[in-house]
Amino acid sequence: MESAVGAGVGLLIGLLIMIVFGAIVGWLAGLVVKGSGYGLIGDIIIGIVGANIAGWLFPAIGIPVGNSIIGVIIAAVAGAVILLLILKFVRGLAS
Repeated sequence: MESAVGAGVGLLIGLLIMIVFGAIVGWLAGLVVKGSGYGLIGDIIIGIVGANIAGWLFPAIGIPVGNSIIGVIIAAVAGAVILLLILKFVRGLAS
């Protein structure tokens, strides 16, 4: 059995990995979609939400993502780009 301290450390490491991954994915998606800078916190949120969009959307339309880290990053960036394009469109409607 794992102690409560060990479980807490594992959770903290998982959270840290998710934040770093989200920041990288959000930053890469921001490079693809020009004019959509949201800062570090925004990049983290865009990256995490974009990865979730890709994780839901791609299997639903029959696109295999695979288990390699490169495939996962590409899919997450694609999901984040989709999210940024939607946000850009909504911002354009609001203007």
